[in-house]
Amino acid sequence: MPPQPEQPGTFVERYFQLIDQIVTITLKGQLRSKEQIYQMLAEGTEAGTGEIFERCLSERLSETATRVEQTADEAKQARASRSLRAMQAISGEWERYQKTQQTAGVIAQATAAILQAPVGERFEVWLGYFDPNQANRLTLEGLKQLAKALEQASQTIDQPEIRQLSSGIQAGIDAYQRLEGVLIEWIYQAPSSIGFEGETSWGPWKLWSEQVNHSVPKQLFQTIGSNQSIAEWVRRQSLDLQSWVELVVLLQSLRQALTTWFEQQPYDSKWGLKQTVSTYLTFAAIWCEIFSGLNDAADLSRTDRTQLAQGCFQVLMQVLRSFSQQPYFPMYGGIFALFSGDYLKNAISYLDEPLKQVEGTQEKARILTLLGYSQRAVGRYDRAIDFHQQALEIARTAADQPCEIANLNHLSRIYLAQKNYDEAVSYSQRALILARQGGDRLGEANALTNLGYSEVLSAQALERMEPEDYELAINYLQQGLALAEKQGDRQSQSLCYSSLGLAYVVLAQPQQAIPYLEKGVKAAMASGDLYLQGLNLAYLAEARHSQSEQQPACLAAYLGMYLLEQIGAVEWRQPAGLLIVLQGQLGELGFEQLRRQLRAEIGAVIGLDGYDHLPQLLANYRQTLED
Repeated sequence: MPPQPEQPGTFVERYFQLIDQIVTITLKGQLRSKEQIYQMLAEGTEAGTGEIFERCLSERLSETATRVEQTADEAKQARASRSLRAMQAISGEWERYQKTQQTAGVIAQATAAILQAPVGERFEVWLGYFDPNQANRLTLEGLKQLAKALEQASQTIDQPEIRQLSSGIQAGIDAYQRLEGVLIEWIYQAPSSIGFEGETSWGPWKLWSEQVNHSVPKQLFQTIGSNQSIAEWVRRQSLDLQSWVELVVLLQSLRQALTTWFEQQPYDSKWGLKQTVSTYLTFAAIWCEIFSGLNDAADLSRTDRTQLAQGCFQVLMQVLRSFSQQPYFPMYGGIFALFSGDYLKNAISYLDEPLKQVEGTQEKARILTLLGYSQRAVGRYDRAIDFHQQALEIARTAADQPCEIANLNHLSRIYLAQKNYDEAVSYSQRALILARQGGDRLGEANALTNLGYSEVLSAQALERMEPEDYELAINYLQQGLALAEKQGDRQSQSLCYSSLGLAYVVLAQPQQAIPYLEKGVKAAMASGDLYLQGLNLAYLAEARHSQSEQQPACLAAYLGMYLLEQIGAVEWRQPAGLLIVLQGQLGELGFEQLRRQLRAEIGAVIGLDGYDHLPQLLANYRQTLED
């Protein structure tokens, strides 16, 4: 006769005895460490009976806590207090034991899934267990155990993929641990923001390349640090699966550690928030480039190229999905704010086709919103409209009203840029109604700003410039600014300031425009939005010039031209054209002398390399005029 399963009542008795035994040896001073409690729990409890043990422990904790509160005798109270502390230690070790058991279950599940997956699909299967968006994702410690399990399996299964997965995981962990101690050391070297800086600029890449001792991540960091194309570097490689697994573990661990550190900066939460956003966008852009490079990697077989490209796109989507779920996701900002190299200006385009494969989820709607904003900045209005229309439809289906309102506002701004004022007004009005109904104050601020700015430009196009024609529009802009300031959103504030400033420029009132545009520049700098910063500077230059203030006009025009050109924004030509006018007014010699006088002020914003590049930008602009 087979043995009968033990009854629940017996488990209750056994677990009460186990708890009392641990408390007794603790009170007698026979407990060597908390690890001893852990081992006793592991040996004394059985799988599937955790809820019974937790009820027993909860009952004992409640009884002991009552004795501590109600016992008048000091000696008995002291003993009860010691018993309570012992039970609290049991509770802590039980929680650790449960987590360990859960991790062990995930590792066993992951190992089985990877071993059973067809050849060529194991990389993607493994990535699912290292997804930061999954509740039971494997930590680095869990990954170590998974690597050991795969290594043991590889001794009996002759599959190179399994060995490469195991070796790659361990290599990635080793590389990250070498960088963990210097993770944020670069932050204290100079006051700037994370991103793709040049070889001599501030950033983590040079430091990390010097610290890591594995050739693949070292080369990648050197490529980024010297502002070279990541995609081009990938195309020249013929890396095996082990190298790609190593990069995934390392880059994902670095991104998660950095965002956690930035989120926890209480001394300057706005700075920390800006850097957290920048970190997400930077690592998303890196994976964009890697994905693009793998698609064109000539030295890889078609099968390997497809497998690796799909896997790296999966990592990219993991990063963006994680970002889209954060409360600070920039619904009114774009990804280009970090890009300084020419090769990165179009990086976001790589997402266009692959995103069509992703299901219509709330996360996808938010990612599309981000991409649409970025496409508008570089003048790709049709593509931007397509992104925002897709996002709008998905957001409605997903009942994500803030995202729906944001896309209505973005579409209004695009139609403004296309001088389609009726559509701009229509979309801003729809956004305003929805925002007020849903209590979305940030969406309302942007809708009011778009509506007011649309009305100003519409009146100008119809040559209606009497005060009564624009008084209501200015009122909308003022309301939007007040709301944006109340919300504390720097990006929206910058948009409101610039719209008010531009409205007064259009209305030939530069004295009223200048203060708003100057505030717009500061707000855009604080938010890290180079597009709005450059746009405010471009119109500030116009306002200063109309006041015959040549030196400040020249300074604003140079900075606006450089920043807008660096991100590929079509508006860079506007300040460039103004500089040509100023050159004609001042003469070649006077114009060059003024540029040299402004060297320190310009260099403080864009660096001396940027300052030296300004004459070339003007030459490029002249060439486009001749062509």
